[in-house]
Amino acid sequence: MTQDELDALMGGDVDTIDEEMAEVEEKEDKKEPVEDKKIIENHVQEGQLPFPATNENKMVHQLDDVTRESEEKAGEIFDIIENISNELMEKEDNLNTILEIVESNITLFTTLSTKFPEVEAFKTQLEKNETAKEEVNTVLEMLQNSGDDIMNVMDIMQFQDIHRQKIERVINAMRALSKYMSTLFEGQIDDDKRVASAQHLHGDDNDDLASEDEMEALLAQFAKK
Repeated sequence: MTQDELDALMGGDVDTIDEEMAEVEEKEDKKEPVEDKKIIENHVQEGQLPFPATNENKMVHQLDDVTRESEEKAGEIFDIIENISNELMEKEDNLNTILEIVESNITLFTTLSTKFPEVEAFKTQLEKNETAKEEVNTVLEMLQNSGDDIMNVMDIMQFQDIHRQKIERVINAMRALSKYMSTLFEGQIDDDKRVASAQHLHGDDNDDLASEDEMEALLAQFAKK
């Protein structure tokens, strides 16, 4: 709605406004219906405020989605981490069993090499088992470090729950404020029982007034703008 259109309306040129509004409505009728997401994108690109009150654009609705989805994803992450941790612990137990066998072999081949120094096979097996022991210890150390890292990840993930609680606190504050504002503007008379707003006040220069239907159409055009 331009200033000229407002001046025309206040000046009594209602027919001109009606024609323009009819053209606008005709153009709107010809437009193909679009999804809520497309409407939001258009408002963002054109810088129009406020945004339409769609489900994807309602503040509390979006925050509820964030808290619900983040809690679900966090639960999935914890399950994955727990499975990895259990597998690491299982592999660590298996390696400890293997390490016991390797150490037993080392003791055996050490004794054999001492009693039979001329037998090269005993020395060779002793060296192989000592090398295997070093490798097993290296893998065990890696598994233990990985387990510590997983515990650190789980500790860090606890902040996700803290963030969720903060968002929920914001939601509660917003809902409380919304209820307060609704209570603040409550009236003692039902809206359908109220006296209609005056269309002409004492002191107005122009008696050529717009009808109620015309004013509703004008407000609808403002909403489209």
